[in-house]
Amino acid sequence: MLGVHTESRSVPRSVAEHRAAVAALLPPRPVVRLPLAECRGLVLAEDVVAPVALPPFDNSAMDGYAVRAEDVAGASGAVPVELPVAEDIPAGRTDVPELVAGTAHRIMTGAPMPPGADAVVMVERTDGGVERVRIGVAVETGNHVRRTGEDVREGDVLLTAGSVLTPARLGLAAAVGHATLPVRRRPVVLVLSTGTELVAPGAPLRPGQIYESNSVLLAAAVEELGCVADVLRFVPDDPARFLAVIAERADGADLLLTSGGVSAGAYEVVKDALTGRGVDFVRVAVQPGGPQGLGRVDALGGLAVVALPGNPVSAALSFELFARPALLAALGHPVVDRPRATARLVSGLRSPAGKRQYRRARHDEGLVEVTPVGGPGSHLLASFAASNCLIELDEDTTEAPAGSTVPLILLD
Repeated sequence: MLGVHTESRSVPRSVAEHRAAVAALLPPRPVVRLPLAECRGLVLAEDVVAPVALPPFDNSAMDGYAVRAEDVAGASGAVPVELPVAEDIPAGRTDVPELVAGTAHRIMTGAPMPPGADAVVMVERTDGGVERVRIGVAVETGNHVRRTGEDVREGDVLLTAGSVLTPARLGLAAAVGHATLPVRRRPVVLVLSTGTELVAPGAPLRPGQIYESNSVLLAAAVEELGCVADVLRFVPDDPARFLAVIAERADGADLLLTSGGVSAGAYEVVKDALTGRGVDFVRVAVQPGGPQGLGRVDALGGLAVVALPGNPVSAALSFELFARPALLAALGHPVVDRPRATARLVSGLRSPAGKRQYRRARHDEGLVEVTPVGGPGSHLLASFAASNCLIELDEDTTEAPAGSTVPLILLD
């Protein structure tokens, strides 16, 4: 029966306690091998060794002519050296003949150096001849030659476990022949925003209705981390139907992330549906975002649940503080925290005793000053969107005067 709820713990949890509890729900995901095209942004689970050297053979760094340096030792613009062109060596040629003393091979960038050649003369320092070439510059041994293993040696540790797979790192893996890489499997997150008052953006609003935004915000935040978001839309505020819809999609999911329905009032569908089924509903000493829920639902295959409050800023901040670091850890990231800094407060702030308050703000380019954006209200989403940092005021701070130095969590 629906009614007024009491929290399962009378003393509020600290932010650190709740963060640890959420993290414990999501241990690192299993290691899988994925094609390179599917690895961008994921974290390497094991060291990767280079099976070949890079470059794998001596090759030309320029379009020009492969020569013996001693054969052009006296060349100059005034007195060029003329050599017969014995071969053409385009990039990709595999049957590369030896260079005979007193001759040149026309060679293209990336083409293998012929045996016997020890330097390349760039085409701009010649007359570009096809059968015979006039060379107007002396060169040293090794001129414009890329040596085998100059970049990576065979057997080198190419990438270390814990590395985030950026485009450059994926390109490096491909350059030595890796087609797949070992990474942590992407967590699949069911995202559900509750409330009968919610309607889809674009639909006409009736009295008492609001546009649903939390699932858009949370799904985007989930996918930005490299996880997979599966959005469940407009589930009725009926506990039986709520559980039925979740059960239909729970197979293969790692986390159910809800927003709304967790407070102490009536008609709190998430709490009504999941109380007594392995999910605890607690208060956290934080503003905004005090009411929270978490646990595992045995009836849904042990599905992990993180239940966030429904006000948009409370949901966004709760994701930042609790779900985001847990998901990053599950993906194998060695660093799960946002960067931190300090700055001088432009205007004073007040904070309730006993709660850790997070205020939306903008810092200047040099991180010298920080200006609060909007008030503390948990419905003020525009101020969150306009912010590039959060001011963190701890439980013992009730006032931060203008000019004081405050800690920041950087969002940009």
